[in-house]
Amino acid sequence: MSVAKKEYKRITVKSLVEMKQNGEKISMLTAYDYTMAKIVDEAGIDVILVGDSASNVMAGHETTLPITLDQMIYHASSVIRAVQRALVVVDLPFGSYQSDPKEALRSAIRIMKESGGHAVKLEGGKEIKESIKRILHAGIPVMGHLGLTPQSIYKFGTYTVRAKEEQEAKKLKEDALMLEKAGCFAIVLEKIPAQLAKEVAESVSIPVIGIGAGNGVDGQVLVLHDMLGMTHEFNPRFLRRYMNLYEEMTSAISQYVDDVKTLDFPNDNEQY
Repeated sequence: MSVAKKEYKRITVKSLVEMKQNGEKISMLTAYDYTMAKIVDEAGIDVILVGDSASNVMAGHETTLPITLDQMIYHASSVIRAVQRALVVVDLPFGSYQSDPKEALRSAIRIMKESGGHAVKLEGGKEIKESIKRILHAGIPVMGHLGLTPQSIYKFGTYTVRAKEEQEAKKLKEDALMLEKAGCFAIVLEKIPAQLAKEVAESVSIPVIGIGAGNGVDGQVLVLHDMLGMTHEFNPRFLRRYMNLYEEMTSAISQYVDDVKTLDFPNDNEQY
């Protein structure tokens, strides 16, 4: 059943809470550069995540761990210059917040001041509670992230579904309530059982955005390059490809190569 949508000229953290209250699902995608962010924003997305997944899709690293705070600020600045409507959330990268709440605050302040981002996202629950509280006390909106937390990949050793066991599911529920109580405006749940995600979304008043967490949550997020089919090696169950840009772009570039080599490009109408 469709829900009547309220028109927002600009999405804020308050808008997202209203959307949850009104039963309107929240759409969220990643973006890392000006050109793509402009397209995503003009298409009507609610939230743009400048994700540390840039480490994978933009820089070719195996994990999200290598990307630096300076690099995240660069990507976020590029996105902000393109966006007119969407809320822009920026990932705090690995090593910039986990061990020291003061360092976490410094990192968040740098992102907000130097990129113009609207909010930051941190991975983890009670173990980073003090870092979250410091950032929030400075007036910086925080989005939480539970379930599969890619920055902890070497701790878990795998990207398989999280919180299938009762003990881990119990901790995840407790962490979600803690994040809400601390003052986070939303939570991302990644790769957990759909029923558990639904229970979490119903237990908190803040929006819960899922990726591989079923349809019982308040919104969905995907990596832009994955949903457009620019990547083709990554095939998790939760991913729906809306285009196959890998094949289309490969074909177009191959045609360009042929046209240059056969002197078909440029033709008489394409030169001065």
